[in-house]
Amino acid sequence: MSAPDQIIAQFYRAFKALDGDAMAACYHDEITFTDPAFGTLQGDEAKNMWRMLCQSQLGKDFTVTYRDIQQTYEAGSAVWETHYLFSKTGRKVHNIVNANFELKDGLIYTHTDKFDLHRWATQTMGIKGYLLGWTSFFKRKLQQQTNAMLTAFERSQE
Repeated sequence: MSAPDQIIAQFYRAFKALDGDAMAACYHDEITFTDPAFGTLQGDEAKNMWRMLCQSQLGKDFTVTYRDIQQTYEAGSAVWETHYLFSKTGRKVHNIVNANFELKDGLIYTHTDKFDLHRWATQTMGIKGYLLGWTSFFKRKLQQQTNAMLTAFERSQE
């Protein structure tokens, strides 16, 4: 692969090293990121999400692996997995994520992560997550909490 074709691999190498700034550098300034936990974030919010996550509890028994990177000059995809202890409950989590990308100017322009939110909720909260993790109420509540954490992080960086 030539250098512009390696941006997705570069992104995941930075994630593995918990280097949020290097991850953000892989994103276009007009990035749109979407996943079940945060919803849709744009621009600096998306970049700051990775900075926040890398500076948070991810270091506690956290590992990330990635595979199946496919990339052209316009688009790409990958599968990545994390293993970590969920800080609020101390429960073990193994999350499997399918990522899709659109590229622009050699950078990641759109990034969509998809994972089984119900499975994740069950792992993080046990029976409560099993019972509620599939509901739109749970998803909305989770996105409110994650976005409030992101806002607090961004304010602390000013």
